[in-house]
Amino acid sequence: MKRIIFSFLLLTGFCGYAQDETVRVYPGKAPGSENWSQKEAQIYSDLFKTEVVFNVTDPSILVFKPAANVKNTGVGIVIFPGGGFQSLSINREGIDLAKYLSERGISAFVVKYRLVKTLSGDPAREMMEKLKDRSAFEKSTLPVIQMAAADGKRALKYVKDNAAKYGITKTKIGVIGFSAGSTVALETVLNNSTADAPDFAASMYGGPREELLSEPMPDKKIPMFICAASDDQLKLAPRSIQLYNKWLNAGAETELHMYAKGGHGFGMGKQHLPVDSWIVRFEEWMKQQQILN
Repeated sequence: MKRIIFSFLLLTGFCGYAQDETVRVYPGKAPGSENWSQKEAQIYSDLFKTEVVFNVTDPSILVFKPAANVKNTGVGIVIFPGGGFQSLSINREGIDLAKYLSERGISAFVVKYRLVKTLSGDPAREMMEKLKDRSAFEKSTLPVIQMAAADGKRALKYVKDNAAKYGITKTKIGVIGFSAGSTVALETVLNNSTADAPDFAASMYGGPREELLSEPMPDKKIPMFICAASDDQLKLAPRSIQLYNKWLNAGAETELHMYAKGGHGFGMGKQHLPVDSWIVRFEEWMKQQQILN
């Protein structure tokens, strides 16, 4: 049976998340969507085989502080789950990663950004139906992408402004985005002021539109970790290579992992394939970049 949990439950702590706190991205209604009336909800998606959140109108940040039994590394990572801007893969690409990081002394912040309205109650299947005409889908989604980008930038700024509160070193705040969330993460890098940009970034099987990939590189040299699978069902693997080449040609630090198998949306899921170890490679990269000591 599908489990639907409405937003008032999510914000009052009965959603089963183990985060330390939930922070609203905006003090009032989010600019540009003041008249939205849809209700945030969560279900288990039979299609995606994971929990998804949809109809987000009030963006929020789920805060996961370093576990009590480990040393705080001073690193903070803002996480943007994916879902085609129709939903958020809240566990596999959000909470599961946040818990993993917190157990290693890293402060993690999972962002629920605004999404396209779901009419059917099944965001995954609704999105797949829309993707039959990808060009039309991308065009219709663009206004919401811009809102999600604004949410992402504001969430990152919150973490930067509150670094001392969470015991985070101000020069060790990064972003990681999965699929559509990668687009949100890249917006914080490519369309942001130097002061508000992250110190490092990671793109997981992202599919940023050509216009975003054509944006000039930031003045700040931001190292980039990129990961995807060649058998991506959405055929997005080439976009990761384009992103890698963009960073490489600019002389910025970058590392690309392209796995033969893994599909799209693998996140923190386990398939008993080499792709399962991407998170270990990410940790190794952070150590090489001297983000983690």
